[in-house]
Amino acid sequence: MKTSFQQTRRQFLKHSAVLGGGLVIGFHLPDSSAAGSEASEVNAWVVVQADDTVIIRYARAEMGQGSFTSAPMLVAEELECDWKKVRVEYASPNEHIRRKRIWGNMASAGSWTIRTSQEYLRKGGATAREMLVAAAAQQWAVPAAECSASKGVITHLPSKRRLSFGKVASAAAKLEVPKDVKLKDPKDWKLIGTSVKRLDIPDTVMGRQRYGIDTQLPGMVYAAVLQCPVFGGKIKSFDDAKVKGRRGIIKVISVDNGAVLTIIADNWWRAKEALKEVTVDWDLGANGSVSSASIMDFLRAGHEQAKVPLVKRTGDVDVALKSAAKVVEAEYFTPYLAHATMEPMGCTALVKDGRVDVWCSTQNAEATLAAAAAVAGVPLESVEVHKTQLGGGFGRRAGSQDFARIGVAIAKAMEGTPVKSLWTREEDMQHDYYRPAALYRLKAGLDAAGNITGWSTRIATPSLLATLLKLPLKDGVDATAVEGFSEFPYEVPNTLFEYAQRDTHVPVGFWRTVGWSQTPIARECFLDELAHLSGRDPYQVRRALLEKEPKPLAILDAVAKAAGWGKPLPPGVFRGIAVTEPFGSFTAAVIEVSVDGKGVLKVHRIVQGIDCGYAVNPDNIQAQIQGSAVFALSAILWGEITIKDGRVEQSNFSDYPMLKMRDMPKVEMVIAPTGGFWGGVGEPAQAPVAPALLNAIFAATGRRIRSLPLKHHGITLDQA
Repeated sequence: MKTSFQQTRRQFLKHSAVLGGGLVIGFHLPDSSAAGSEASEVNAWVVVQADDTVIIRYARAEMGQGSFTSAPMLVAEELECDWKKVRVEYASPNEHIRRKRIWGNMASAGSWTIRTSQEYLRKGGATAREMLVAAAAQQWAVPAAECSASKGVITHLPSKRRLSFGKVASAAAKLEVPKDVKLKDPKDWKLIGTSVKRLDIPDTVMGRQRYGIDTQLPGMVYAAVLQCPVFGGKIKSFDDAKVKGRRGIIKVISVDNGAVLTIIADNWWRAKEALKEVTVDWDLGANGSVSSASIMDFLRAGHEQAKVPLVKRTGDVDVALKSAAKVVEAEYFTPYLAHATMEPMGCTALVKDGRVDVWCSTQNAEATLAAAAAVAGVPLESVEVHKTQLGGGFGRRAGSQDFARIGVAIAKAMEGTPVKSLWTREEDMQHDYYRPAALYRLKAGLDAAGNITGWSTRIATPSLLATLLKLPLKDGVDATAVEGFSEFPYEVPNTLFEYAQRDTHVPVGFWRTVGWSQTPIARECFLDELAHLSGRDPYQVRRALLEKEPKPLAILDAVAKAAGWGKPLPPGVFRGIAVTEPFGSFTAAVIEVSVDGKGVLKVHRIVQGIDCGYAVNPDNIQAQIQGSAVFALSAILWGEITIKDGRVEQSNFSDYPMLKMRDMPKVEMVIAPTGGFWGGVGEPAQAPVAPALLNAIFAATGRRIRSLPLKHHGITLDQA
């Protein structure tokens, strides 16, 4: 989306100021000829039109998480504009680069959007407000201190004179930028903390929303792609004699260093069907015989290593275990998982005259821009990424930019013609960047009274930081793999946590909640084991171990109270509980289930709570908690990616199912922000669901399930 406001390169570089956290915010001083322009950029975040419409720019991605509404609320709160007159537009990645990364981090991942940008977003609004007030004060020839702003109107308090933002925006844009602004005390917030209707919902429910897959351009052609079924393999040769010269077929080529075969045609179906008739001889490399069993053996070997990198140590675990009255050991396993976004991977690109335009669903438009520039061999400034809403991300469209890389490579081969490349569901499912498989070995000692005296955990899993992002690991530890143990909140006198890096040929990436989607299963379920072995209530055990951690203790108590922990349940219904501390927030869950004699599981109720510090839009937080339950339950019940002959066996929703609307259990939310910090929401809410459910199943059946998915343990979902 674009405004009528435009800047020259000279103006981009001429004026800038620092607004907190090292973020450089540029401000436009219009030429005199632009004084009467329809819209004025007061600063990089705020554009005010003459009719008092306020355009707030949004730099991140919207994929259903609601930040397209919540982030602008932070700007609007300090701006003191009329929210009814706010319009939100995506910030241009190209302009972002040319203005020296003026909007900061453009990635929507890791629950970053609110918690890591809240300060500079609020300062952006406060700075624009002060400039607008100063412009009105100058027009009235009064001190700015005598003026205030509210709902898009500036009032001179002594005389009651009033001017709307649109009347002074052009003058405000010419003023010197305040070097320091004071932010509101949270007790004075008017917008933050209220439930605001999401701006993207009307278009979504009415079918007007446009995702990357919906891009249509004049003269566009289409590409279907076929990648080597074994990761890392390449094309030796291919025979396209059967499709050459066929109606609508334009070109058959390989791209991405021979890893991808593509057919370009006048429509996508024609290209997809033609791919089936091309004979490809693949060089599978050394991984053609890898299987899930061999990967499991490889993970187990990580537990047999004499020495691996240390995550955290307190006291002396060896001594504690030797002197323990009882030693408990367990092994937990979580499988590879696909993202399975509703919108499959794809990219529309146009390479022409040394410029590249890209339209795609991306969680990180700046990374997409960089990938496009590298493939096309052009400067960053010569690329524009036209941002669209995402039909699901969950991390798939963040760390990896393979969809953009392949799409631009195809467009480069068709220079001057826009090309839409689109993956089939099978290509999408079988060429993902999966959540890593992980094998956990845990050991703990209990004294005669049932107290935990020592706890050790070794985690064997691939490193997504090393393999996907190519980052060096600090002290040999992938921080994402050990989340939940590196921040171990429980007061246990002797602990030892270790990490064994076990990289396989299966590509791994960020999957919603990252390590926190896995480690709580081992941590919280093993703690549940210890509680039951000591004859204690698992909730009370957690309470005792969290005495020195007030934040997780508070949300644990709040959720237990809301769930009625300790009160009688209907016959055959049982509870499980878990607490976690992911992404700067504190979360807990209590889940009530029943399991009949045939293993049919019914989830009666999920009670989830979160303390994210400040709740910007409570209604959206509720939606995120509900969505997390859907995502987590799908994974727990059915989710797994298995490998045979080096390739992924699953190919579509028929063998990688997702929770359906009819299966959705009742989800009750406890939103308990305590203030003083900014935590995430979209990812943290999922963390306690799996362990709480597994603990509830144990309570119902007496069976301790230590590996997922549940379908391998005779557990099926009640779908009556």
